[in-house]
Parts: sequence; structure tokens; C-alpha cells
Amino acid sequence: GLRVTVLLTSSLMVLGAGLRCVPVSDLEIRKKLIHGGQLLNGLAGPTVMNAAPFLSTTWFSPDERATATAIASLLNYLGSAAAFLVGPLVVPPPNGTAQLLALGSAQHIKDRIEAVLYAEFGMVSLIFSAALAYFPSRPPFPPSVAAASQRLSYRRSFCRLLSNFRFLMIALAYAIPLGVFSGWSGVLDLILTPIHVSQVDAGWIGFWSIVGGCVVGIAMARFADFIRGMLKFILLLLLSGATLASTWFTLTCLTTVTHLPLTTATLYTSCILLGIFLNSSVPIFFELFVETVYPVPEGISCGVVTFLSNVFMGVLLFFLTFYHTEFSWFNWCLPGSCLLSLLLILCFRESYDRLYLDVVVSV
Repeated sequence: GLRVTVLLTSSLMVLGAGLRCVPVSDLEIRKKLIHGGQLLNGLAGPTVMNAAPFLSTTWFSPDERATATAIASLLNYLGSAAAFLVGPLVVPPPNGTAQLLALGSAQHIKDRIEAVLYAEFGMVSLIFSAALAYFPSRPPFPPSVAAASQRLSYRRSFCRLLSNFRFLMIALAYAIPLGVFSGWSGVLDLILTPIHVSQVDAGWIGFWSIVGGCVVGIAMARFADFIRGMLKFILLLLLSGATLASTWFTLTCLTTVTHLPLTTATLYTSCILLGIFLNSSVPIFFELFVETVYPVPEGISCGVVTFLSNVFMGVLLFFLTFYHTEFSWFNWCLPGSCLLSLLLILCFRESYDRLYLDVVVSV
């Protein structure tokens, strides 16, 4: 149920954030505590990333589900957007500040980092307290036929997913571009440094791309609730835009070859559009996964695709450890992944099994 899962998740986050705040003078022990805290926080990640479709099915009617999924999944991205701002604004950059470091700025940077860690610990503690006080597993009455129906067991669910070619097709269509984009956006300041963009500007680019993706994603989900059966069409529009925006950004960075104008406006526009198109596709993908493989539980289907997305992100970051002096290959991975996803969605045959159950059986 949702209550047990959310309490377990939030408690792991509290423990993880608390370990990072333990005031230990031994740097080796401090490093182990920080790694342990990050591990606990990572263990809590699947619930945060995958529970949105299950939450929307459990609590909301069929004409509200896509919107609820979008709000629940994209609010998680707002935390990432805040991280783009908190880092550069709260903690001063150490780059090129050797003179300041000699005058005691290193201690100031250390204090500011610790302030961020304490603030995060306070926030997750508040979330855990709220969930402990009131977070029911389900409403008194199921809002739809699908919410009250029996689901497959874990073993049968995995067998159904692995044998469903259409699910594997859209799983790759989701995991490849979103995994590449997650790895790319995580090192956005490094990618933009060679073209003389500061980490503050990179932070603002990341912030507005995520905020824009949240707004557009909720709007697209609301449109999908009003006009049902349009998930594939919406994804085709979003992935087409992502392919064009990523190609524009990549060609702009190759200014010595393409001679395209490299300005702050073009970088902001291309990066923000890319983030808007890809981030807003997440809830639409989630809803399509659930519709395609129903009655597989929502958490299992979305968990599998999130795992695949993290695998692709990890592989990309693994190669980055070896090829980190030049980033053009990293930039080209973006339009390639978006184009591949677009082709997979074009070949995908959509079905709406859960919606059919709600509409036909309820009638």
C-alpha cells in the first residue's frame, strides 16, 4: 500500500540526509557517511519516481488520472530545478579563486555546503512527519473500476512485461532519451564551460528547462484527460520538438564548423526547449505504459522503465569518465537518442486496456 511505502521511503531519506550532517572531523569517516547517506537516498528514489501512476489510479477518476500523474511525477522535477539554483546561489564557486581560498574562503565554502545539507535534512524530516501524521493507503471508496480490480502477481507481471514486445518498444523509447538527458543535464555546467558559460547561467538554464517542462507536462496531461486516446500523438509532438531542439543546441556548440550564432539567447532557448519537450513527456509515457500492460501493477511497469533509464544514464556517465576533455560526442548523443525514440513511437501500436475497462464495464 501507499502508506507503508511512503513512510519507508521518507524514513530512508531522513536517515540518508542525517548521515551527511554528522559532524565528524575525520575526513575518511565523513566520506563514508556521505556515501552511505547517498545510498539510502538512492534506495528511496524508485518510490518517488514510480509511484505517481499508482497514486493517480488509486485516488482519481479516469478523467483526472493523467493530470494527477503529471502533477505527482513532475513535482519531483521541481526539486531538481531548485538544485540548479541552490548550488550556484548558496555555495560560491571555487573556480579561479585561488587568492580567495588563501584568505579563508575555503572555510566559507565548507560552511555554506553544510548549511545546504542541514536545510535538506530539515525538509525531509518535515515530509516524514507529515506522512506519519496522515497519509492513508487508499480512499474509502475506489474512484474507478480499474482502481478496484485485481492485479497480476509480481512473477506474472515480470513475465508479462518481458514477453510484451510493444512494452519493450516504448520502454526503450522512454529510457534512452530520458537517460541520456538526465546524464547530460547533470554535467551541464561542464558542457557549457568550454563555450564560456558560467555555472550560474548553466544553473538558470537547467532551472527554466525543468520549470517549463513541468508546466507544459501538466497542460499536456490535462489535454489527454479531456481528449482520451491521444497519448501517442502527444508523444510524437513532444519528441519531434526534442529532436529539433537538441539538434539546434548541438550545431550551435559547433560554431567553428556550422558558423551558427553562439549567443546566450540561443543557448537558453535551445536548452530550455529541449528540457520542456523531454520533461513534459514523462507523465504521458507513464500513462501509456500503464494502459499498454494493464493489469500489471503500475509500480512494476514504471519501475522497470525507470531502471532502464538509469542504466542508460549510468553507461553514458561511465564513458564520460574516459572521454571528458571534449564534449561534442556527448552533445550528439542527445539528438540521436531523441530521433531513435521518435522512430520507436512511430512504429508503436497503442492500446488503452485500462481505459476500456473503466468506460465499458462501468457503463
